[in-house]
Amino acid sequence: RRILLLGEGNFSFSAALCGARDTHVVATCYESEEEAAGRGGAARSIRRLRDSGAEVVFSVDCTKLKEHFSPGKREFDRIYFNFPHCGRKAGVVKNRQLLARFFHSCTEVLAQEGEVHVALCNGQGGTPADQPRREWHNSWQIVAVAAGAGFILSDVHPFEAEAIDGYKCTGYRSQDKSFCVEGALNHVFTRSTAPLCFTPKSCKTQLGSQEVSFQVPQVLVDKIDRGFLEVNSSHPVRTIKEKLSAGLSQAFPVQNISSCLPLLHQGHPDGVCHSNIFWIALSPGEAPSTEQMSQGLANAVLVSHFGQDTDKNVQEGCPVPKQFYLRPSLLPHAQAIIKKRAFSPGTLQVLSGPVFRKCRITPHSMPVFHELLVVLAVSRGTESSCIQMLVDNIQTTVNSLHQGVSGIKPSISLQEATRFGAELNDFAAFERQLGEIQHFLCVGTDPDPSGSCVGVIRTAPAELKSCELVVVSASLNLDLLAMLLCGISDWRMLWTSDRRFLRQFPEGELRLFKSFSLYPPSYLHDVSFWVPDGEEFDEVAFHTLARRVSGETVVSIQLRDNFQQPGTGRRSLCYRVTFQSCDRALGSREAAEMQLQFREEMQQHLGVTLR
Repeated sequence: RRILLLGEGNFSFSAALCGARDTHVVATCYESEEEAAGRGGAARSIRRLRDSGAEVVFSVDCTKLKEHFSPGKREFDRIYFNFPHCGRKAGVVKNRQLLARFFHSCTEVLAQEGEVHVALCNGQGGTPADQPRREWHNSWQIVAVAAGAGFILSDVHPFEAEAIDGYKCTGYRSQDKSFCVEGALNHVFTRSTAPLCFTPKSCKTQLGSQEVSFQVPQVLVDKIDRGFLEVNSSHPVRTIKEKLSAGLSQAFPVQNISSCLPLLHQGHPDGVCHSNIFWIALSPGEAPSTEQMSQGLANAVLVSHFGQDTDKNVQEGCPVPKQFYLRPSLLPHAQAIIKKRAFSPGTLQVLSGPVFRKCRITPHSMPVFHELLVVLAVSRGTESSCIQMLVDNIQTTVNSLHQGVSGIKPSISLQEATRFGAELNDFAAFERQLGEIQHFLCVGTDPDPSGSCVGVIRTAPAELKSCELVVVSASLNLDLLAMLLCGISDWRMLWTSDRRFLRQFPEGELRLFKSFSLYPPSYLHDVSFWVPDGEEFDEVAFHTLARRVSGETVVSIQLRDNFQQPGTGRRSLCYRVTFQSCDRALGSREAAEMQLQFREEMQQHLGVTLR
């Protein structure tokens, strides 16, 4: 490893590292050799470094590192900068500026997988790791400063000066004096993945008997075809799906029918709020004809609709509406199976795949997630016992997974749907739009669907029931389950392109997740506007636009003020928008640029008048 040390005072820290195996040390300081050698113990440390084969370089400016090393010697595996300071009585602003230029300089000499270690005195960093923590404006704001250069804080731990052989801190106010390092912290930074480039993307799917292509909504470009459930995937959602399927197969004969389920539905979904749907325009000339749709349905291609009988339309010669949308649920595919009686009583039909729903921005509300849907036809009068058997099996599997990950047995409960009103999380609330629910499946110590609902259980609608059989279905949100089981606090982490996420789940092993981006900085921006007269403001469209413009870096949108102008009756809304990335560096300038773009597109797409 090549290690670069910057701003050394008496070189005692460098001397302590120089004996490590397979390590080449390059120790530097800002002063000339004559100035540096005059510090207590420095001459002895410099001799030790040179005797061990280390390089010692003087007059190195940490903000211009590229200038001090030839192209073949610029790649360092680790860069140390202990207790940086502009010197004398420089305030927090000047020291932030020093760190900003330092981090930008590091990008030119750090290996791709390298680390930057910055030690700061207690309170200077401005992170929750500092005890006591300074007010943000009075700190060096190190995480936000580093983010501006593309770095994320991946670890922070105590700087244990007493454990470093021969180390003596020096340089208090640019003098040969020591300073207090009690409570000091070492901050470890790594390179962030680059911001995503959302280039337009088209996707193909089967619709009836015809393969069609369509333009993917920009907010879903990085999520539409990730293959998390494919055979070679080690993603936790696939692991959970496979474990659940294996557990269910112990109690029921299982038939997997998830392959080739079309992404698009056609028609107008009854009962579902249209603002929750991703509407799709097919590529020119690709809308299937009535004959092709009829042929596709005859061949049992599962294209079905909420509340609309396409089979009947085709049989009666009625035109099939040419309106398409991304599937918000796998339930219509299950209903198509039930309708065609394409199942064996007692056999569990298992469907899985991504589904797409527009929703508000919260840590647990996701515009796309992986659904596991199981369907079981049972003899009338036995449905209650079968539901209990199904739930017991799911409980046993999830309990086993959770204990294996955290050693803690979770509380998994079946809650009567009639107990709950509006206090539902977005997953449960949307499921209620799809039809009557008998039970919620909740995970956690508090059986509250507002935060812990991961599944719903329902019986088939009356029109799909037979005299002898009752069809029971259970829908599970695999992404929410993965978050709860692996301790992932933000759904966006499941979709990160950073390879450090999947490295924590080798060969599909479930583990407690450890974030590689600690204390990410957040940036607050307020936006105020007049709502068009006589129109209801579509908050879901507002949140969806924020998702698209920010590339999912808006973590919260809160209504701050709702004002109605006396006399005119005009209504003004004010929202606070919080930008924060869970997996990559987000600087203040980038967040401000996103806010400006958001304001422009609000006028264009939502018809509001900015204030």
